Amino acid sequence: MNYRIKALFISFSFVAALSAQRVEWVSTTDNNRWQTSNKVKLEKALAGTQFDITITGEKAQVIDGFGGCFSELGWDALMELSETERNKVIYNLFNPQEANFNYNRMPMGASDFGMNFYSFNDVADDFAMDNFSIARDRHILLRFIKAAQKENPGMHIFASPWSPPAWMKTNNHYASTASTKGFNGLPAERNNTKDATGFRMLDGYLKAYALYFSKFIRAYEKEGVTISAVYPQNEPCSNQVFPSCKWRSEDLAFFISDYLGPKFEEDGIKTDIYFGTVNTSIADYVRTALNNEKAAKYIKGVGFQWSGKKAIPIISKEYPHLKYVQTESECGNGANIWSQAEYTWSLMHQYLTNGASVYAYWNLILDQTGVSPWGWRQNSLITIDKETKEVKYNPEYYIMKHISKYVLPGAYRLITNERTDHLAFQNPDGQIVVVIVNQEETDKEMNIGYKDKMISLKVEAKSFNTIKF
Repeated sequence: MNYRIKALFISFSFVAALSAQRVEWVSTTDNNRWQTSNKVKLEKALAGTQFDITITGEKAQVIDGFGGCFSELGWDALMELSETERNKVIYNLFNPQEANFNYNRMPMGASDFGMNFYSFNDVADDFAMDNFSIARDRHILLRFIKAAQKENPGMHIFASPWSPPAWMKTNNHYASTASTKGFNGLPAERNNTKDATGFRMLDGYLKAYALYFSKFIRAYEKEGVTISAVYPQNEPCSNQVFPSCKWRSEDLAFFISDYLGPKFEEDGIKTDIYFGTVNTSIADYVRTALNNEKAAKYIKGVGFQWSGKKAIPIISKEYPHLKYVQTESECGNGANIWSQAEYTWSLMHQYLTNGASVYAYWNLILDQTGVSPWGWRQNSLITIDKETKEVKYNPEYYIMKHISKYVLPGAYRLITNERTDHLAFQNPDGQIVVVIVNQEETDKEMNIGYKDKMISLKVEAKSFNTIKF
């Protein structure tokens, strides 16, 4: 009799386990970060249930990863910490058990969050690149990158110049526009003409610049860092007070078609060439390059940032064979508050529902001022106070982590009903990940439908949530 009761108990337990699958649920609010719960289950759907989110299993684009940008100011802030604390920050950004940033960006030379102006060759008219050197990077950016690689050895790195070497530009300066605060030292009479390409479009300079890219990739390879892709110009549609260079679309396409692409072929370089990083809403800027057959054969994808968010829905539909990347999240004003993380979520939703396979944040780390050398205070995922040595993980760190930790390379975005409060994915192992953001001031009861199953949960007001099953 005892044996029969025990057998029945085991049988009922087994049936219950089959009918109600445990679900992993992590939530974050401004006051309670990264709270785990085992209170929800995947159960058989009840007849007549109204679903807030319906997951059909229909697949959209493949996701390649998430990350941010390595910068000199980020490493400078990190170096204020002890080795133990520094390693902890690196772990929390890049290790697969934490934020799992596996697809990261780096500048080729000076950026607006570098310490000052520089390139890999500042010797004027050195067309043979005899003086090319990454010596400066060995002391700063490469140390940052190699520390990250220890936590995530398979990470991808893509690169773009903010400016060519100054001697390759028509105004012979890293900046394109004079600063009213006098930061950049550019006389106003040498401002780049509004709609003109700032690069010297002459054969010798174009050849030298293609060689510059080739040498950069080979030099980094020798350091154990593979560059997965290059984007020939950061924000080519703007003349900026920081390192920058405006390019007309037809000129950038010409550089790719007749110089950069052929040079990579000649040197046996496998690094992909992407068009961008495009910072305009004008779709024709991208079309001009992609409709250039000579350039298009080398272009594997397009990177968008800032105003490019309005162009990606158009271009991704017209050129579905290409890869699309969000290359730089908008940077805020240094307040690092919850509402800005909600805005970043809206950007992630915009890009990922319109074909982006990568979403890259901008400043991984800054000090407590958050200020660039040219005076713009910006947000960062992590703030390090150089005086107190306090490390603060800002709200945007958590919205990134809610996706990047759980959505693995090779996952598919799944088609769901058209709402802006969630995204759904299927990982290569078949597990489903649903990210839900409640921006309302009240808690929200939600039902998620998947095949013949359902999950019912209450998401807190002003919260980020990840469900995995």
